[in-house]
Amino acid sequence: MLVPEELRYTSDHEWVRSEGAHWRIGVTDYAQDALGDVVFVQLPEPGAHYAAGDSVGEVESTKSVSDIYVPLGGSVVEANTELSATPQLLNQDPYGEGWIALIEPDDPGAFESLLDAEAYRALISG
Repeated sequence: MLVPEELRYTSDHEWVRSEGAHWRIGVTDYAQDALGDVVFVQLPEPGAHYAAGDSVGEVESTKSVSDIYVPLGGSVVEANTELSATPQLLNQDPYGEGWIALIEPDDPGAFESLLDAEAYRALISG
């Protein structure tokens, strides 16, 4: 499983990339593999505010439907509308073109409280 070093992770299998004042979020390679072929992604609405752990959308695959959770509180700046037309991007490129949303976090310093790559690898291998 691909686990990029520069990202942070949650125990719910979301990844977070810090991009200045914003965080880009998505589901991990491990999660997309477990889901199987993604056929639909429900995206969050730009402008919506979420508390840490809130569901911001859903991923529907040939195997199941799973919630997407926001790692920490913040407001949605942008959603990846490409996933509406091409949901399989989530399988093909989960850390790139398959991102879910861009978030303006309530507490930018909270990024450091998320799992680093080593801790996430331990989680998925245990």
